[in-house]
Amino acid sequence: MSLTPPLDSQAIRQMRQENHKMRDRDFAAQFNISEAQLVAAYLGEGVTQINAELDQIFPRLAALGEVMALTRNDSCVIEKVGTYSDYRPGKHASMVLTPEIDLRLFPRHFAFAFAVERSSDAGLRRALQFFDAAGDAVHKVHLRPASNLDAWAALVQDLALPDQQTLPEVTPRQPPEPAKADPKMAEQLRREWAKMTDTHQFRQLTSRLKMNRLGAYRIAGEPLARQLVADAVDTMLQALRDQGTEVMIFVGNPGCIQIHAGPVHTLRRMGPWHNILDPGFDLHLRLDHLHEVWAVSKPTQHGAAISVEGFDRQGRVLLQVFGRRDENRDHRPEWGEIVAALPSLCAPLADQAATPAAEAVQ
Repeated sequence: MSLTPPLDSQAIRQMRQENHKMRDRDFAAQFNISEAQLVAAYLGEGVTQINAELDQIFPRLAALGEVMALTRNDSCVIEKVGTYSDYRPGKHASMVLTPEIDLRLFPRHFAFAFAVERSSDAGLRRALQFFDAAGDAVHKVHLRPASNLDAWAALVQDLALPDQQTLPEVTPRQPPEPAKADPKMAEQLRREWAKMTDTHQFRQLTSRLKMNRLGAYRIAGEPLARQLVADAVDTMLQALRDQGTEVMIFVGNPGCIQIHAGPVHTLRRMGPWHNILDPGFDLHLRLDHLHEVWAVSKPTQHGAAISVEGFDRQGRVLLQVFGRRDENRDHRPEWGEIVAALPSLCAPLADQAATPAAEAVQ
């Protein structure tokens, strides 16, 4: 992505002032800039670009105390209040593991980072915002009234980059990968799927067979994968609310996956958005963006791990919901009953020809 026509920081700020009611993400999309470039247009005016290396930033987040962690894709946003008190670095994937904030972080997608201070009707708001190479938001950390402002100031001062003037150069956004599978491999897929002992083996299996998640679901068939009606996610959320069943909800993008573990209490529709509004946990989902919904069963040593997974029209996963598991079990019978009662799609896509792997990667 590039600025077309070329815009400097002053031009971006002027347009933003004329469209001040728009959300950052919507404004950036309308004016063909990235959200990172919009934020960077205010460098020196409440915005400081900082080191984007996870191992430099995330160990210091615990000192901020209570904050709100936000991760999103185009159609789903998850927000959790808590602390970053347990950061675990990794070369390919890092983690934050606390009861409230549970993250999987993929360092290669963290290209730009900014400390942002903005005035609002509620006072000065502070946040750390992380973006990928295309300038799309990967993760955000919002300070709260109880946050430690001395730790914030020290973090910004210590990690500020020398150059606080230049707009970041972003790269073209990578298109989403479509469903990829070879129907001739369906029997081998089903045979090896049934032998799994851990859900993490599924990615290895599909990679070895040159498939991806959605492609595998389309050709596997029941009882491994069952396509549901799109409204099944709404039905599922209402059942979770009414029955108090605890689940794990995964929401993310290529750079970050954020997880809620617990019950769902308060549901509220607001226009096209379906919202969970619980103390310390919000989720906002565009139900109208759900193009395919699948009920999936993966065998493990502790019982079947059953999930409901929603994809958009481009084949991107919007959210995944599992029964809440612990070290002794991956299956909750009450969750399995909720999923079993969800209606199937009358004409499942599994009956359609999946895109052959060789064609999908061209």
